[in-house]
Amino acid sequence: MTLQAAIATNRFGLGARPGDITQAQSDPRGWLEVQLTAPAAPPPELREMEDSATRLAATYATRKEKDEDARKPMREALRAAYRADAGRRIRAAIATDVPLRERLVHFWSNHFTVSTSRPIVAAAVVPYENEAIRPHVTGRFADMLLAVTRHPVMLAYLDNAISAGPDSLAGIRRQRGLNENLGRELLELHTLGVDGGYSQTDVRELARILTGWSIAAERDRDTGTFLFRPNLHEPGDKVLLGQRYDEDGMGEGLLALQRLARHPATARHIATKLARHFIADDPPPAVVAALEKSYRDSDGHLGEVTRTLLRQDAAWAPEARKVKTPTELVISTARALSGDIHPTAPAEEDAQTKPHADPALRAVTLLGQTPFAAPSPAGWPDQAADWVGPEAMVQRVDWALTVGETLGDRIDPRQVTEQALGPLASAATRQAVARAPSAADGLALLISAPEFQRR
Repeated sequence: MTLQAAIATNRFGLGARPGDITQAQSDPRGWLEVQLTAPAAPPPELREMEDSATRLAATYATRKEKDEDARKPMREALRAAYRADAGRRIRAAIATDVPLRERLVHFWSNHFTVSTSRPIVAAAVVPYENEAIRPHVTGRFADMLLAVTRHPVMLAYLDNAISAGPDSLAGIRRQRGLNENLGRELLELHTLGVDGGYSQTDVRELARILTGWSIAAERDRDTGTFLFRPNLHEPGDKVLLGQRYDEDGMGEGLLALQRLARHPATARHIATKLARHFIADDPPPAVVAALEKSYRDSDGHLGEVTRTLLRQDAAWAPEARKVKTPTELVISTARALSGDIHPTAPAEEDAQTKPHADPALRAVTLLGQTPFAAPSPAGWPDQAADWVGPEAMVQRVDWALTVGETLGDRIDPRQVTEQALGPLASAATRQAVARAPSAADGLALLISAPEFQRR
């Protein structure tokens, strides 16, 4: 097994399954690049899922129901739908044959975070990812930005659905006021970055431009879908980042998003985040510059930017400098164990009726990263300091011991070490696993080893 094949499966993928390192060893970079041409359709685990409009319509109906006895089972059905979706999403990552593409889905979904902290969108967060993120991870950033910004889940999460221009019909009647949340996060998080050169005036102007971008309610046709409401839109010209926008209704927002996607600060922000995610918490400036240039030269084509990343020598450095998040740890552990981290995983119907009944979902929740529950619109952090505090490390070791106790009598941890890490496994880890008093202890030692906890 080659070192680069092990790096390909662990750093750029989601962890090696039995046979993955061997499959990648003849051409590690080619093994990854071919995944960028894979179909954008959801994996089998997610194909029968309800769409976001159906989930939002059910949420609206639940809120409208005045009878608490009737509302309670409706709320529980929505919570169960989220849990089932989240479990399926994790299992899709465990089973995928295109782990680089699936990693990119998770990366971009975190970049454009939505959260179950807003109950109105909680049941629709995984459908949102399928609809707005998944189709675009190897396409143009501008297309993803538009899909995300006009998606009803994002419009509800950041309150743009109820934002009204001060001089709009709704604003004049004092029915609603301007909400700047979406405008602010678009500039600070999604495009230019916090140091991207915008001002509070730009935040407000973008919020004015996006007034009217809303959601079809129960009284409208196609409940739960995008709807432009002219009565909420702020009339008149606007000036964003020094450029004038003539009054053009929804067209103003379409133009603004195109310009933001092509802004030099956006290229730099995206390049930095990608290099930080795949290489190091403090990404090499030369790699950031190469990715930034690739973004500009390709008009924000994310497939090309990812290929540029794969061609950087620093991306293949032997030292694993990224600490796995809880989700990455659970997924890579399950992949190493052929998809199994619990010998008696519950049936699908149990996952829908019992909170966190799915073992993988229960594990990531226990370790502190409940899917789509990031603490802010900035998403989950992507640096080691946020994941390796003393309490977090104790939780990781305890979980590793639990997995070992559960599966230890069914596997050979020495074989798992070879299949999961190959040449990445240090002599010390190989020796510790081989000399462990039991298979359970050996597996726990492997999962807790520094080279398994990093990628």
